[in-house]
Amino acid sequence: MPELPEVHALTTDLGARLTGRVIERLEVIAFAALKTYDPPVTALAGATINGVSRHGKFLDIAADDLHIVIHLARAGWIRWRDNAPERSARGGKTALAARLVLDDGSGIDITEAGSKKSLSISVVRDPSDVPGVARLGPDPLDESFTVDALAAILRSAGRAQLKGVLRNQSVIAGIGNAYSDEILHTARMSPFKPATLDDEEVARLYDAMQFTLRSAIERADGLAASELKKEKKAGLQVHGRTGEPCPVCGDMVRQVIFADSTFQYCPTCQTGGKVLADRVLSRLLK
Repeated sequence: MPELPEVHALTTDLGARLTGRVIERLEVIAFAALKTYDPPVTALAGATINGVSRHGKFLDIAADDLHIVIHLARAGWIRWRDNAPERSARGGKTALAARLVLDDGSGIDITEAGSKKSLSISVVRDPSDVPGVARLGPDPLDESFTVDALAAILRSAGRAQLKGVLRNQSVIAGIGNAYSDEILHTARMSPFKPATLDDEEVARLYDAMQFTLRSAIERADGLAASELKKEKKAGLQVHGRTGEPCPVCGDMVRQVIFADSTFQYCPTCQTGGKVLADRVLSRLLK
């Protein structure tokens, strides 16, 4: 799933390619992906793209007084095309959800892999008209997101588990399953640790968050969209690396599987050597 660093890099790449260009059409192939009807997609024809920005994990392509807001969900992606084919591909493991065609025939394909489709596209007059954008919490890379701001968020979360707090888009925008694993590994904290942290722990978690996200953005800086997935995977320390040695201590990276997600951690670095039970409502094994 694309998270804040990848969406940030997509914003930079697409901004350079699209800004100042004129839209010929937005062609929607997977109609379930389109979440709005007013204004219609036909209103985009002839609009000039003003820029590309990010709201958490949402991409925002601004064109005149309209916005194309895209959430790539678990398996969505964007591919640049120098020329649009005459016919749009349908079906297959990676299906074309929509195609933005510019007036010279170039543009982007918005695709989604797998059978579970949750990618969303909205054409709106204001990004806040998209419910998911309106619900977003603060951006962790914003200047206003200080260690004190994080402390306030954690106090409000009470004894909620840190993993869930970091992933909750209404609490902090842009961090998903992968980078919450990476942040907690860097902070040397258990995914199940309650959010009731002392001042030193808050500062450690804040520093880990800033280091992890900014390092990922720096690695992705200047890369084309086609290169971002490979770069993300290469830069991860524990997420997606079950059974491999931890790059910090050499212990074996473990995983916990829930009904709808899987996460990874290092017992030595994060849980004092204890192994988390791999089941729903896991607790430390005694």
